Amino acid sequence: MTQNEYETMDVVLVGAGIMSATLAVLLKELDPGIKLEVVELMASGAIESSNPWNNAGTGHAALCELNYTPEAADGSIDIKKSITINTQFEESKQFWAYLVNKGAIGSPRSFINSVPHMSLVRGQEGIAYLKKRFNALTQHHAFSGMEYTEDRATIAKWAPLLIPGRDPSEPLAMTRAEGGTDVNFGAVTQKMLDYLGKQAETKVTCNQRVTDLKRDGDGWRVSIKDTQNGSNRQIRAKFVFLGAGGAALPLLQLSGIPESKGFGGFPVSGQWLRCDNPEVVKQHQAKVYSQAAVGSPPMSVPHLDTRVVDGKTSLLFGPYAGFSTKFLRHGSFLDLPLSVRANNIGPMLAVARDNMDLTRYLIKEVMQSEAQRLETLRGFYPEAKAEDWRLEMAGQRVQIIKKDPKNGGILQFGTELVAAADGSIAALLGASPGASVTVSIMLDLLNRCFPEQVKSEAWQRKLHEIFPAMGKVLASDPERYREVQARSDALLQLAALEQPVSA
Repeated sequence: MTQNEYETMDVVLVGAGIMSATLAVLLKELDPGIKLEVVELMASGAIESSNPWNNAGTGHAALCELNYTPEAADGSIDIKKSITINTQFEESKQFWAYLVNKGAIGSPRSFINSVPHMSLVRGQEGIAYLKKRFNALTQHHAFSGMEYTEDRATIAKWAPLLIPGRDPSEPLAMTRAEGGTDVNFGAVTQKMLDYLGKQAETKVTCNQRVTDLKRDGDGWRVSIKDTQNGSNRQIRAKFVFLGAGGAALPLLQLSGIPESKGFGGFPVSGQWLRCDNPEVVKQHQAKVYSQAAVGSPPMSVPHLDTRVVDGKTSLLFGPYAGFSTKFLRHGSFLDLPLSVRANNIGPMLAVARDNMDLTRYLIKEVMQSEAQRLETLRGFYPEAKAEDWRLEMAGQRVQIIKKDPKNGGILQFGTELVAAADGSIAALLGASPGASVTVSIMLDLLNRCFPEQVKSEAWQRKLHEIFPAMGKVLASDPERYREVQARSDALLQLAALEQPVSA
């Protein structure tokens, strides 16, 4: 191929994580003839945020995450976000169930397992909040099975590690939702990539760095360098998706689309304490979330989690937040300074001005000793022994900074889909609960970037086959919600956590 020659693709997806894999499989199911390529910088897919040890593996269904149910000034509990996230996760489960039923991604037990989701609060103020949260949530059918207790014997039965060694006078309360899950997002991503590799007109290529993005008529010219042999190539694509985790922001800036102006990134790193001692692990089969410290980011909500990775069960506690200027765990310390532009420096400075509590919190976290980290763990598990736990690096997250007419700029937690007006390119920015609600985000992308195809009879028929009920129906129709959830749970073999299988 000469310098002026290039390949042609309908779709190029940058980054081989959960986002790109999901979108690529959706597109191939909707249009088997579509020609697409997934390009990945690392030696294989799911190395960064999708890797199971780089995230908590919580199938975010708003069953235990207290930051999804804020308390208003009048004391009421807002459950709208919880309902949205819960029904979005049910959309993800429908998609995975469809692929399992089709025989496309193997045994579901290798990537999803039943693990109860619990919320733990300490002190009278926390108890008052949790009780109000429980009463508000259980009025909705998605949360009707949730249980509440202040009884220590019941808490000890639900989560045996939490009570022994604790001050008996300490006020405690807990909710439990038995329908929670642990998800190995790395495993399901790799299974989808393997499935894609078997499809016609589809490629998954690794060790590929995108060096440039240029408009080319109604599409894009994507310049790619092979990091192994140094060769360069170009692909002309009708549509480009930037699903490269933290690296999506610099790639979006490279595109130069007007919609990218004003966006910046605030990278936050993390660490976990990990326990593989089977005598400890067998006593805790739950994901227990608590309340975040004042000034801490939502991704730093402490939790003690059962994890199932490659058939082995471990416990994780954390995350302990940190700061790095890298946008990827395997990125460069120059990522943050190189992302500064004339159009985003204002919002970035405004966020720095307005988030001093967060800055102080991150400095404190970075300076923590091993003894201090263990003391935080003992707030959950009072009899934790240092020799049972080791420190693990978590993945890098890049929180969104964007323009705000009132403050100049805001730090936004969560995810945001940024797309060109003509729908020819889109990027996914942000973090949690991203992986859990990937399917819903990609359905939104299809509506924004492939509107005519989505309206077609063929795509509508296939979408209905994959998704018996979408989020709005699930949120408003109790009977349909229970029916669709039961079908997904049966196909995904979601039952009590006993003997997970390896990939």
